Amino acid sequence: MASSSSSLPTTISFSVTFLILLSSLKTASGCFTSIFALGDSLADTGNYATIYPPIFHLSKGTLYCGLPPYGETYFHHPTGRCSDGRLIIDFIAEYYGLPPVPPYLRGANHRSNSRFQAGLNFAVAGATALDVPFYGEKGISSTLANISMSTQLRWFKGLLPSLCNSSSCSEVFKSSLFLMGFGGNDYGKAFLQGKSLEETKSLVPLVISATRSAINELIDLGVVNIMVNGLLPDGCSPAMLTYFKSSNKEDYDTATGCLSWLNDFSNYHNELLQEELNGVRANHPDALILYADYFNPLMQLFRSPEQNGFGGRSLMACCGDGGPPYNYNFSAQCGEPASTACAWPSLYISWDGIHLTEAAYRFMAKGLLEGPYTTPRINTFCTSMKKDFGFASAMTSQL
Repeated sequence: MASSSSSLPTTISFSVTFLILLSSLKTASGCFTSIFALGDSLADTGNYATIYPPIFHLSKGTLYCGLPPYGETYFHHPTGRCSDGRLIIDFIAEYYGLPPVPPYLRGANHRSNSRFQAGLNFAVAGATALDVPFYGEKGISSTLANISMSTQLRWFKGLLPSLCNSSSCSEVFKSSLFLMGFGGNDYGKAFLQGKSLEETKSLVPLVISATRSAINELIDLGVVNIMVNGLLPDGCSPAMLTYFKSSNKEDYDTATGCLSWLNDFSNYHNELLQEELNGVRANHPDALILYADYFNPLMQLFRSPEQNGFGGRSLMACCGDGGPPYNYNFSAQCGEPASTACAWPSLYISWDGIHLTEAAYRFMAKGLLEGPYTTPRINTFCTSMKKDFGFASAMTSQL
C-alpha cells in the first residue's frame, strides 16, 4: 500500500510541538504491577486479529486492523491494534514501567501464571456491552461471535485458578489496574443499522446496568482498582460524519464541525455512567473506581488542533479512500488496496475514520495519567498507594 505525500506539514511548528508532547509523558514505575483490560477496539492489542483472519474481512468489505498500514508508526507492522501505533493501554503500561499487555487469545499459557504476571488483555475489537443474542432480538445484526463483556469476563474468571494459585486473589489484585470500556459498538451498530435516536437511547440504561454488574462481579472476585472509560465524541468521527452527512447546518457544532446531536448522545451515556460509578463507590468504599474521561481531552484537540501539535484537518482520516472533507469510504476502508495512508500520521487525530492515531492516544493518555481527566485523579491515588505499599519512587508531578 502506498503512502500519500499530499499531507506534508506546511510549517515545522507542528512537528516541534508533537516532539515536545512525545517527550513529556513521564514514567511512574511501581504504582501498579499488572494491568488487565476488558473492552473493545480502543484497548484490543491483538485478540480480534487472532479470531478472524484477513480473508474474512476482505471478503466482507469490513474494517480489519491486522493488515498494513496498521502499526506502521511504532511497531512497523500490524499487531491487531486499530491504530498506526500504540493505544492508551500501551501508554498506561509504559507509564507504570510495565511491558505491553499481551492479548489473551494469542498463545497465553493457562497452566502457569509466568506468562501473564504483568497482566492480560481480554478486549476485542467490535465487542459490545450486551450480548449478541440480545441484539438479534432487537433486529440489530452482527457478523461477530459473541465477544461481549460477559464473554470477556468469563475468560478472566477462567484464568483465576492459575493467576491466584499461590495466594489469594485479593493479594494479587491489590496492585493491579483493571481497564474497562464498552458502549461504542452497542450504539454504533444501532445507529448504522437505521435505528432512531430514541431507539438507540433506550439502550443506554441497559449498557450502564451491564457495566455496573460487571464491576460488582470483579469486586466480588477481589479486584480493587478499576478504571472505566466513557465514550469518545463520536460526532467528530469521520465515519459518522460521512454516514450522517446533513444539509442542515444546525446539526453541526460551528466551532468544530462535529455532529452536535451525536456528541450530545455520547455525553448522555457518559453522564449516566458517572452517576452509576458514584453508586458503586458508595457501596464499595474500599475499592478505587476511576472514571476515565475520553470525551473532553479529545474535544480539546478538535477545538484547537494546531495549538496542540496537530494539523488543520482535524476531521479528516489519515488512512482511507474518501477524499476531503473526511477521507472515509465505507467501501474502501483503511487496509484495503484502494486506500492510502497519509505521510504524517502524527498531524492527524483520526487514523482510519473510526479509531485514533497514536499521537491522539498519547495526548489522551497524558491527560488521564498526569492531568485532570480521571475522577478521582489517578496520580493522587498512586502517590498514596506507593506510601501504603512501600514503593520507593515518587509520582511524577501533575501537569
